[in-house]
Amino acid sequence: MTTRNRFNIPTLEEYLEFVRGADRKTGAFLEIRAAPQADLPVAADESGTAGDPLPLPLPVAVKDNIAVRGLHLTCGSRMLEGLISPYTATAVERLQRAGATVVGKTNLDEFGMGSSTENTPLGRTVNPWNHDLVAGGSSGGSAVAVAQQLVPVALGSDTGGSVRQPAAFCGVYGLKPTYGTVSRYGLVAYASSLEVIGVLGADIATVAQTYRVMRGLDEHDHSSVDHPADSRGAVRTIGVLRGELGLDPAVARNYAETERVLKGLGYRIKPVTLTTLEYVVPAYYTIASAEASANLARYNGVRYGYRPVYAENPEELVRKARSEAFGREVKTRILLGTYVLRSGFQDQYYTRAQKIRTLIRRELEEVYREVDVLLMPVFPVQAFPRADAAGEPSAAHASSTAGTALDAFQQKVADRFTSTANLAAVPALTVPSGLENGLPVGMQLMGPAFSEERLFSVASALAGEIPLRFPPGTRSWPETQGLAPQGEGAGGP
Repeated sequence: MTTRNRFNIPTLEEYLEFVRGADRKTGAFLEIRAAPQADLPVAADESGTAGDPLPLPLPVAVKDNIAVRGLHLTCGSRMLEGLISPYTATAVERLQRAGATVVGKTNLDEFGMGSSTENTPLGRTVNPWNHDLVAGGSSGGSAVAVAQQLVPVALGSDTGGSVRQPAAFCGVYGLKPTYGTVSRYGLVAYASSLEVIGVLGADIATVAQTYRVMRGLDEHDHSSVDHPADSRGAVRTIGVLRGELGLDPAVARNYAETERVLKGLGYRIKPVTLTTLEYVVPAYYTIASAEASANLARYNGVRYGYRPVYAENPEELVRKARSEAFGREVKTRILLGTYVLRSGFQDQYYTRAQKIRTLIRRELEEVYREVDVLLMPVFPVQAFPRADAAGEPSAAHASSTAGTALDAFQQKVADRFTSTANLAAVPALTVPSGLENGLPVGMQLMGPAFSEERLFSVASALAGEIPLRFPPGTRSWPETQGLAPQGEGAGGP
């Protein structure tokens, strides 16, 4: 592995041992092992000579619903528990060609369905700021790996906020790109018209560079698109939501403070009301569940994946495989999706949800005629207690306060701020916005299609005023090896 970066790594195995040791506290990873780098072309300089222009020589963690050849591809499910991927996703391969090394696969809610990384039988992931709290989901493992300083950057998938919400809960950056700018080839399908591969990182420049390396057309993904130049220029006006948003007092306080900081940086603030916001959640879950029902129909115990020990006939084989291997949340969404796609119900539910999706997109297009970027909350509350820890705070983390646990329905209702970007296919970026009650809060910057560079510029400006904080007691590889000053990057209060 190259040593021309802040994660100066003399030997890969030493670094992997560091990750294994630190990960025992939080369970970010399902598998810690370097992916094969064979068959990748050697980078060449402008003269065509094998040389040194590797733009991203970093260790990268990958969510375990994104294919990496030679590593597991479990999707956090018993259905695929033993599956080894025979190929690598295009986004990952592009990072490898740029010099990155995949060092493991991170935990997630089963098939990306959840907001806490608790809906999986394969691993237990906790929030590095307070082990009694959830990490967020479904890309919770990737967010924890970055927040705990085990990797500088990680990949996740975002279908309705699955990159941005855990990024906010763990205090790191989380990018959901414009739909189609990053190839979905190698991302296990959940809701194909909504999901994207996203980036979580501890530094906005690294997040931006990772995205730039991954993006672009891919012959394996017909929904992929070229990223056109953003002709709008510098960000001048930022829209801020008004009205009853249903935010926890700590989140509302942080939202107002972030607005004040942006105003102090010279941005013009314009109040905005989104009339379609109340329809986001029902439209999103109708569409996502319908697409999940179709996409997950392939897991039937016949060709690959979980197979029951005994079945009398093919019908029983399918029934037992799906009932035994799928978790409760996955079954719920499959049943809901199957229901809304039934003959006689499709127009009543699915078609109507698609019409609402169009209204949401059109309203945002009108908003972006007057503002360059929107500032929105990510989630109405901060990280909430884990279901298996609620009411039993550990002594080690008693100094951090937390609210009450959210049930599955409450978690879904809270997705309205994040799911908006997925329904409209536009980019959104979680930016760490400080601490409240000893826990991180993140705010969301959302722009029109292909405006990622605008989001990066505003995030960079905010980073100068609100630096990222790491959980107390965490140390990066460079710090443990004396290659960087201890606490570099504001490593906790």
